[in-house]
Amino acid sequence: MTKKRYFFLIIILGSLTALAPFSIDMYLPGFNAIAKYLHTTTDQVALTLSSFFFGISAGQLLYGPLLDKYGRKKPLYFGLCLYVLASIGCFFSSSLQMLIVMRFFEAIGGCAASVAAMAMVRDLFPVEDNAKVFALLILVLGASPMLAPTIGSYITANFEWQIIFLILTIMAVLILLAVIFFLPESFKPDPEYSLKPLPIITNFISVFKEPQFFTYALTGAFAFAGLFAYVSSSSIVFIDVFKVSTKNFGWIFAGLSVGFIGASQVNSQLVKRYKSEQIVNVTMCCMVIISVIFLIGSFNNWFGMTGTIVMIFGVLSCVGICSPNTSALSLAPFTKNAGSASALMGAFQMAIGALASFGITLIKGQSTLPMAGVMAASSIVAFLILFIGKRFIKHKVDADNDVVVMH
Repeated sequence: MTKKRYFFLIIILGSLTALAPFSIDMYLPGFNAIAKYLHTTTDQVALTLSSFFFGISAGQLLYGPLLDKYGRKKPLYFGLCLYVLASIGCFFSSSLQMLIVMRFFEAIGGCAASVAAMAMVRDLFPVEDNAKVFALLILVLGASPMLAPTIGSYITANFEWQIIFLILTIMAVLILLAVIFFLPESFKPDPEYSLKPLPIITNFISVFKEPQFFTYALTGAFAFAGLFAYVSSSSIVFIDVFKVSTKNFGWIFAGLSVGFIGASQVNSQLVKRYKSEQIVNVTMCCMVIISVIFLIGSFNNWFGMTGTIVMIFGVLSCVGICSPNTSALSLAPFTKNAGSASALMGAFQMAIGALASFGITLIKGQSTLPMAGVMAASSIVAFLILFIGKRFIKHKVDADNDVVVMH
Protein backbone atom coordinates (compact mmCIF):
# COMPACT_ATOMS: atom_id res chain seq x y z
CA MET A 1 0.00 0.00 0.00
CA THR A 2 1.43 3.37 -1.04
CA LYS A 3 1.70 6.20 1.48
CA LYS A 4 -0.78 8.27 -0.53
CA ARG A 5 -3.38 5.49 -0.55
CA TYR A 6 -2.75 4.84 3.16
CA PHE A 7 -3.30 8.54 3.91
CA PHE A 8 -6.59 8.77 1.99
CA LEU A 9 -7.92 5.59 3.57
CA ILE A 10 -7.20 6.95 7.04
CA ILE A 11 -8.90 10.28 6.22
CA ILE A 12 -12.05 8.62 4.84
CA LEU A 13 -12.29 6.01 7.60
CA GLY A 14 -11.59 8.70 10.19
CA SER A 15 -14.35 10.87 8.75
CA LEU A 16 -16.75 7.94 8.99
CA THR A 17 -15.89 7.33 12.64
CA ALA A 18 -16.14 11.06 13.41
CA LEU A 19 -19.63 11.54 11.97
CA ALA A 20 -21.58 10.29 14.99
CA PRO A 21 -19.40 12.06 17.61
CA PHE A 22 -19.60 15.26 15.56
CA SER A 23 -23.38 14.88 15.66
CA ILE A 24 -23.19 14.80 19.45
CA ASP A 25 -20.60 17.48 20.16
CA MET A 26 -21.75 20.18 17.77
CA TYR A 27 -25.20 20.69 19.26
CA LEU A 28 -24.21 20.59 22.95
CA PRO A 29 -23.73 24.40 23.17
CA GLY A 30 -27.19 24.82 21.66
CA PHE A 31 -29.10 23.11 24.48
CA ASN A 32 -30.32 26.40 25.95
CA ALA A 33 -31.35 27.76 22.54
CA ILE A 34 -33.17 24.52 21.66
CA ALA A 35 -34.94 24.49 25.04
CA LYS A 36 -36.09 28.08 24.57
CA TYR A 37 -37.29 27.46 20.99
CA LEU A 38 -39.19 24.29 21.91
CA HIS A 39 -40.55 25.77 25.18
CA THR A 40 -38.93 23.15 27.41
CA THR A 41 -35.93 22.73 29.73
CA THR A 42 -32.33 21.75 29.08
CA ASP A 43 -32.90 18.57 31.10
CA GLN A 44 -35.63 17.60 28.64
CA VAL A 45 -33.44 18.51 25.67
CA ALA A 46 -30.85 16.09 27.09
CA LEU A 47 -33.32 13.32 26.17
CA THR A 48 -32.41 13.95 22.53
CA LEU A 49 -28.84 13.00 23.47
CA SER A 50 -30.00 9.82 25.20
CA SER A 51 -32.15 8.86 22.20
CA PHE A 52 -29.11 9.34 19.97
CA PHE A 53 -27.01 7.05 22.18
CA PHE A 54 -29.69 4.36 22.21
CA GLY A 55 -30.14 4.68 18.45
CA ILE A 56 -26.44 4.11 17.86
CA SER A 57 -26.45 1.14 20.23
CA ALA A 58 -29.38 -0.52 18.44
CA GLY A 59 -28.04 0.35 15.00
CA GLN A 60 -24.71 -1.33 15.65
CA LEU A 61 -26.44 -4.70 15.93
CA LEU A 62 -28.47 -3.98 12.79
CA TYR A 63 -25.51 -3.22 10.55
CA GLY A 64 -23.15 -5.97 11.75
CA PRO A 65 -24.97 -8.79 9.92
CA LEU A 66 -25.68 -6.56 6.90
CA LEU A 67 -21.96 -5.75 6.54
CA ASP A 68 -21.08 -9.45 6.62
CA LYS A 69 -23.75 -10.43 4.07
CA TYR A 70 -23.72 -7.55 1.56
CA GLY A 71 -20.17 -6.26 1.91
CA ARG A 72 -19.20 -3.00 3.52
CA LYS A 73 -20.33 -0.33 1.07
CA LYS A 74 -24.02 -1.06 0.35
CA PRO A 75 -25.12 -0.92 4.02
CA LEU A 76 -22.92 2.15 4.36
CA TYR A 77 -24.78 3.87 1.50
CA PHE A 78 -28.11 3.12 3.17
CA GLY A 79 -26.94 4.40 6.56
CA LEU A 80 -25.54 7.66 5.24
CA CYS A 81 -28.70 8.36 3.21
CA LEU A 82 -30.84 7.71 6.30
CA TYR A 83 -28.59 10.05 8.28
CA VAL A 84 -29.09 12.83 5.71
CA LEU A 85 -32.89 12.46 5.77
CA ALA A 86 -33.03 12.36 9.58
CA SER A 87 -30.77 15.43 9.86
CA ILE A 88 -33.14 17.30 7.58
CA GLY A 89 -35.94 16.15 9.91
CA CYS A 90 -34.02 17.59 12.87
CA PHE A 91 -33.69 20.87 11.01
CA PHE A 92 -37.48 21.11 10.64
CA SER A 93 -38.36 19.80 14.12
CA SER A 94 -41.07 21.90 15.77
CA SER A 95 -41.43 19.91 19.00
CA LEU A 96 -39.20 18.12 21.46
CA GLN A 97 -40.86 14.80 20.65
CA MET A 98 -40.11 15.18 16.94
CA LEU A 99 -36.49 16.10 17.65
CA ILE A 100 -36.08 13.05 19.91
CA VAL A 101 -37.42 10.76 17.18
CA MET A 102 -35.35 12.36 14.43
CA ARG A 103 -32.20 12.14 16.56
CA PHE A 104 -32.89 8.43 17.07
CA PHE A 105 -33.08 7.81 13.30
CA GLU A 106 -30.10 10.08 12.71
CA ALA A 107 -28.15 7.81 15.05
CA ILE A 108 -29.42 4.65 13.30
CA GLY A 109 -28.08 6.04 10.04
CA GLY A 110 -24.87 7.49 11.41
CA CYS A 111 -23.77 4.36 13.24
CA ALA A 112 -23.40 2.55 9.89
CA ALA A 113 -20.40 4.78 9.30
CA SER A 114 -18.59 3.87 12.51
CA VAL A 115 -19.36 0.12 12.30
CA ALA A 116 -18.22 -0.09 8.68
CA ALA A 117 -15.07 1.90 9.41
CA MET A 118 -14.06 -0.40 12.29
CA ALA A 119 -14.67 -3.52 10.20
CA MET A 120 -12.76 -2.08 7.23
CA VAL A 121 -9.71 -1.45 9.42
CA ARG A 122 -9.68 -5.19 10.05
CA ASP A 123 -10.21 -5.84 6.30
CA LEU A 124 -7.71 -3.43 4.78
CA PHE A 125 -4.77 -3.46 7.19
CA PRO A 126 -2.65 -6.28 8.63
CA VAL A 127 -3.53 -7.13 12.21
CA GLU A 128 -0.17 -5.89 13.52
CA ASP A 129 -1.06 -2.40 12.26
CA ASN A 130 -4.56 -2.31 13.76
CA ALA A 131 -3.70 -0.55 17.03
CA LYS A 132 -1.69 2.06 15.11
CA VAL A 133 -4.49 2.59 12.59
CA PHE A 134 -7.07 2.94 15.37
CA ALA A 135 -4.82 5.55 16.98
CA LEU A 136 -4.69 7.46 13.69
CA LEU A 137 -8.46 7.27 13.40
CA ILE A 138 -8.74 8.76 16.87
CA LEU A 139 -6.53 11.61 15.63
CA VAL A 140 -9.13 12.34 12.94
CA LEU A 141 -11.90 11.56 15.41
CA GLY A 142 -10.35 14.10 17.75
CA ALA A 143 -11.27 16.88 15.35
CA SER A 144 -14.82 16.38 16.59
CA PRO A 145 -14.44 17.57 20.20
CA MET A 146 -11.96 20.21 19.07
CA LEU A 147 -14.04 21.72 16.29
CA ALA A 148 -17.66 20.70 16.85
CA PRO A 149 -18.46 22.50 20.14
CA THR A 150 -16.60 25.62 19.02
CA ILE A 151 -18.51 25.67 15.73
CA GLY A 152 -21.75 24.92 17.55
CA SER A 153 -21.20 27.70 20.07
CA TYR A 154 -20.59 30.29 17.34
CA ILE A 155 -23.60 29.08 15.36
CA THR A 156 -25.94 29.32 18.35
CA ALA A 157 -24.51 32.73 19.26
CA ASN A 158 -25.00 34.18 15.77
CA PHE A 159 -27.65 32.04 14.02
CA GLU A 160 -30.57 29.77 14.76
CA TRP A 161 -29.73 26.35 16.25
CA GLN A 162 -31.23 24.61 13.21
CA ILE A 163 -28.16 25.62 11.17
CA ILE A 164 -26.20 23.01 13.14
CA PHE A 165 -28.21 20.23 11.52
CA LEU A 166 -27.89 21.83 8.09
CA ILE A 167 -24.09 21.66 8.46
CA LEU A 168 -24.29 18.02 9.61
CA THR A 169 -26.38 17.23 6.52
CA ILE A 170 -23.76 18.77 4.23
CA MET A 171 -20.99 16.88 6.02
CA ALA A 172 -22.80 13.55 5.54
CA VAL A 173 -23.33 14.23 1.82
CA LEU A 174 -19.61 14.98 1.34
CA ILE A 175 -18.63 11.81 3.22
CA LEU A 176 -21.07 9.79 1.11
CA LEU A 177 -19.47 11.11 -2.09
CA ALA A 178 -16.00 10.22 -0.76
CA VAL A 179 -17.16 6.69 0.04
CA ILE A 180 -18.70 6.24 -3.42
CA PHE A 181 -15.72 7.44 -5.41
CA PHE A 182 -12.63 6.80 -3.26
CA LEU A 183 -13.25 4.01 -0.76
CA PRO A 184 -12.76 0.45 -2.07
CA GLU A 185 -15.05 -2.44 -1.21
CA SER A 186 -13.01 -4.41 1.31
CA PHE A 187 -15.17 -7.48 1.86
CA LYS A 188 -16.74 -9.87 -0.62
CA PRO A 189 -20.48 -10.27 -0.02
CA ASP A 190 -21.43 -13.63 1.46
CA PRO A 191 -24.74 -14.81 -0.11
CA GLU A 192 -24.85 -17.78 2.28
CA TYR A 193 -24.89 -15.52 5.34
CA SER A 194 -28.37 -15.74 6.84
CA LEU A 195 -30.28 -12.70 8.01
CA LYS A 196 -32.85 -14.77 9.87
CA PRO A 197 -33.05 -13.84 13.56
CA LEU A 198 -31.87 -17.17 14.97
CA PRO A 199 -28.63 -17.44 12.89
CA ILE A 200 -27.87 -13.76 13.59
CA ILE A 201 -28.33 -14.22 17.32
CA THR A 202 -26.26 -17.42 17.19
CA ASN A 203 -23.50 -15.58 15.36
CA PHE A 204 -23.44 -12.75 17.92
CA ILE A 205 -23.36 -15.32 20.72
CA SER A 206 -20.40 -17.10 19.10
CA VAL A 207 -18.56 -13.78 18.89
CA PHE A 208 -19.33 -12.88 22.48
CA LYS A 209 -18.25 -16.32 23.73
CA GLU A 210 -14.71 -15.57 22.57
CA PRO A 211 -13.03 -14.72 25.93
CA GLN A 212 -10.61 -12.24 24.39
CA PHE A 213 -13.49 -10.39 22.75
CA PHE A 214 -15.77 -10.02 25.77
CA THR A 215 -12.87 -9.15 28.08
CA TYR A 216 -11.43 -6.31 26.01
CA ALA A 217 -14.70 -5.15 24.40
CA LEU A 218 -16.37 -4.69 27.79
CA THR A 219 -13.23 -3.22 29.34
CA GLY A 220 -13.01 -0.70 26.52
CA ALA A 221 -16.74 0.07 26.66
CA PHE A 222 -16.76 0.83 30.39
CA ALA A 223 -13.55 2.86 30.10
CA PHE A 224 -15.08 4.80 27.20
CA ALA A 225 -18.13 5.50 29.38
CA GLY A 226 -15.95 8.06 31.16
CA LEU A 227 -15.92 10.05 27.93
CA PHE A 228 -19.72 9.81 27.65
CA ALA A 229 -20.06 11.01 31.25
CA TYR A 230 -17.96 14.03 30.37
CA VAL A 231 -19.87 14.79 27.15
CA SER A 232 -23.28 14.43 28.83
CA SER A 233 -22.53 16.72 31.77
CA SER A 234 -19.87 19.09 30.42
CA SER A 235 -22.29 21.87 29.50
CA ILE A 236 -23.95 21.66 32.93
CA VAL A 237 -20.60 21.66 34.78
CA PHE A 238 -19.00 24.55 32.92
CA ILE A 239 -21.97 26.70 31.91
CA ASP A 240 -24.29 26.18 34.92
CA VAL A 241 -21.83 25.42 37.73
CA PHE A 242 -18.78 27.50 36.77
CA LYS A 243 -20.80 30.14 34.84
CA VAL A 244 -18.67 29.96 31.68
CA SER A 245 -20.06 31.68 28.57
CA THR A 246 -21.26 29.56 25.67
CA LYS A 247 -18.32 30.61 23.47
CA ASN A 248 -15.75 29.95 26.18
CA PHE A 249 -17.33 26.56 26.84
CA GLY A 250 -16.55 25.64 23.24
CA TRP A 251 -12.89 26.51 23.76
CA ILE A 252 -12.67 24.59 27.04
CA PHE A 253 -14.26 21.56 25.39
CA ALA A 254 -11.78 21.81 22.53
CA GLY A 255 -8.84 22.19 24.90
CA LEU A 256 -9.81 19.14 26.94
CA SER A 257 -10.03 17.08 23.78
CA VAL A 258 -6.27 17.58 23.39
CA GLY A 259 -5.85 15.09 26.23
CA PHE A 260 -7.88 12.49 24.36
CA ILE A 261 -6.22 13.12 21.00
CA GLY A 262 -2.68 13.59 22.30
CA ALA A 263 -2.88 10.41 24.37
CA SER A 264 -3.99 8.39 21.35
CA GLN A 265 -0.93 9.60 19.48
CA VAL A 266 1.34 8.83 22.43
CA ASN A 267 -0.16 5.36 22.17
CA SER A 268 1.00 5.04 18.56
CA GLN A 269 4.56 5.34 19.90
CA LEU A 270 3.93 3.07 22.89
CA VAL A 271 2.74 0.17 20.70
CA LYS A 272 6.18 0.15 19.06
CA ARG A 273 7.76 -0.81 22.39
CA TYR A 274 5.05 -2.54 24.37
CA LYS A 275 2.25 -4.99 23.70
CA SER A 276 -1.31 -3.66 23.64
CA GLU A 277 -2.15 -5.87 26.60
CA GLN A 278 0.56 -4.24 28.73
CA ILE A 279 -0.57 -0.76 27.77
CA VAL A 280 -4.19 -1.52 28.71
CA ASN A 281 -3.15 -2.93 32.09
CA VAL A 282 -1.15 0.15 33.11
CA THR A 283 -3.65 2.65 31.68
CA MET A 284 -6.61 1.14 33.50
CA CYS A 285 -4.75 1.36 36.82
CA CYS A 286 -4.03 5.04 36.18
CA MET A 287 -7.63 5.73 35.16
CA VAL A 288 -9.00 4.20 38.37
CA ILE A 289 -6.63 6.25 40.52
CA ILE A 290 -7.38 9.57 38.75
CA SER A 291 -11.16 9.08 38.67
CA VAL A 292 -11.33 8.07 42.35
CA ILE A 293 -9.31 11.16 43.33
CA PHE A 294 -11.71 13.24 41.21
CA LEU A 295 -14.70 11.68 42.98
CA ILE A 296 -13.28 12.23 46.47
CA GLY A 297 -12.28 15.79 45.58
CA SER A 298 -15.72 16.56 44.13
CA PHE A 299 -17.43 15.21 47.23
CA ASN A 300 -15.27 17.40 49.46
CA ASN A 301 -15.27 20.47 47.16
CA TRP A 302 -11.49 20.37 46.68
CA PHE A 303 -11.53 21.46 43.05
CA GLY A 304 -12.39 24.74 41.40
CA MET A 305 -12.68 25.00 37.65
CA THR A 306 -8.91 24.60 37.07
CA GLY A 307 -8.69 21.49 39.24
CA THR A 308 -11.75 20.03 37.54
CA ILE A 309 -10.21 20.58 34.11
CA VAL A 310 -7.00 18.85 35.24
CA MET A 311 -8.92 15.82 36.54
CA ILE A 312 -11.03 15.54 33.38
CA PHE A 313 -7.90 15.90 31.25
CA GLY A 314 -6.33 12.97 33.12
CA VAL A 315 -9.33 10.69 32.65
CA LEU A 316 -9.70 11.54 28.95
CA SER A 317 -5.98 10.90 28.41
CA CYS A 318 -6.38 7.41 29.85
CA VAL A 319 -9.35 6.76 27.58
CA GLY A 320 -7.34 7.97 24.58
CA ILE A 321 -4.54 5.49 25.29
CA CYS A 322 -6.76 2.58 26.29
CA SER A 323 -9.36 2.71 23.51
CA PRO A 324 -7.21 1.86 20.43
CA ASN A 325 -5.68 -1.11 22.23
CA THR A 326 -8.91 -2.59 23.58
CA SER A 327 -10.44 -2.20 20.08
CA ALA A 328 -7.51 -3.94 18.42
CA LEU A 329 -7.43 -6.76 20.99
CA SER A 330 -11.20 -7.25 20.72
CA LEU A 331 -11.16 -7.69 16.94
CA ALA A 332 -7.85 -9.56 16.64
CA PRO A 333 -9.34 -13.09 16.83
CA PHE A 334 -11.76 -12.50 13.93
CA THR A 335 -11.59 -12.41 10.16
CA LYS A 336 -14.86 -13.81 8.77
CA ASN A 337 -17.02 -12.31 11.49
CA ALA A 338 -15.19 -9.00 11.78
CA GLY A 339 -18.33 -7.04 10.86
CA SER A 340 -20.43 -8.70 13.55
CA ALA A 341 -17.61 -8.38 16.09
CA SER A 342 -17.19 -4.70 15.26
CA ALA A 343 -20.94 -4.15 15.57
CA LEU A 344 -21.20 -5.95 18.90
CA MET A 345 -18.20 -4.04 20.27
CA GLY A 346 -19.74 -0.75 19.17
CA ALA A 347 -23.12 -1.73 20.63
CA PHE A 348 -21.53 -2.39 24.01
CA GLN A 349 -19.72 0.93 23.85
CA MET A 350 -22.79 2.95 22.97
CA ALA A 351 -25.22 1.11 25.26
CA ILE A 352 -22.92 1.48 28.26
CA GLY A 353 -22.26 5.08 27.23
CA ALA A 354 -26.02 5.71 27.13
CA LEU A 355 -26.36 4.24 30.61
CA ALA A 356 -23.52 6.47 31.79
CA SER A 357 -25.22 9.57 30.40
CA PHE A 358 -28.49 8.47 32.01
CA GLY A 359 -26.65 7.85 35.27
CA ILE A 360 -25.61 11.49 35.28
CA THR A 361 -29.26 12.52 35.58
CA LEU A 362 -29.83 10.23 38.58
CA ILE A 363 -27.24 12.02 40.73
CA LYS A 364 -28.93 15.25 41.72
CA GLY A 365 -27.14 18.53 42.33
CA GLN A 366 -25.44 21.30 40.38
CA SER A 367 -21.85 20.20 40.90
CA THR A 368 -19.07 18.07 39.41
CA LEU A 369 -20.13 15.12 41.57
CA PRO A 370 -22.37 13.39 38.97
CA MET A 371 -19.61 13.46 36.35
CA ALA A 372 -16.92 12.31 38.80
CA GLY A 373 -19.17 9.59 40.25
CA VAL A 374 -19.95 8.02 36.89
CA MET A 375 -16.31 8.28 35.76
CA ALA A 376 -15.09 6.52 38.92
CA ALA A 377 -17.76 3.81 38.77
CA SER A 378 -17.18 3.02 35.10
CA SER A 379 -13.38 2.89 35.45
CA ILE A 380 -13.58 0.57 38.47
CA VAL A 381 -15.97 -1.78 36.63
CA ALA A 382 -13.66 -1.73 33.57
CA PHE A 383 -10.68 -2.64 35.75
CA LEU A 384 -12.55 -5.53 37.40
CA ILE A 385 -13.69 -6.91 34.02
CA LEU A 386 -10.11 -6.77 32.75
CA PHE A 387 -8.71 -8.43 35.87
CA ILE A 388 -11.29 -11.24 35.89
CA GLY A 389 -11.72 -11.68 32.13
CA LYS A 390 -8.02 -12.28 31.42
CA ARG A 391 -8.26 -15.50 33.42
CA PHE A 392 -10.59 -16.96 30.80
CA ILE A 393 -8.31 -16.21 27.83
CA LYS A 394 -6.40 -19.41 27.08
CA HIS A 395 -5.19 -18.62 23.54
CA LYS A 396 -4.60 -14.88 23.24
CA VAL A 397 -4.29 -13.38 19.76
CA ASP A 398 -1.91 -10.43 19.90
CA ALA A 399 -2.86 -7.20 18.19
CA ASP A 400 0.87 -6.72 17.68
CA ASN A 401 1.52 -9.51 15.18
CA ASP A 402 -0.14 -11.07 12.16
CA VAL A 403 -0.97 -14.46 13.68
CA VAL A 404 -4.73 -14.83 13.79
CA VAL A 405 -6.25 -17.83 15.52
CA MET A 406 -9.93 -18.56 15.04
CA HIS A 407 -11.67 -19.99 18.08
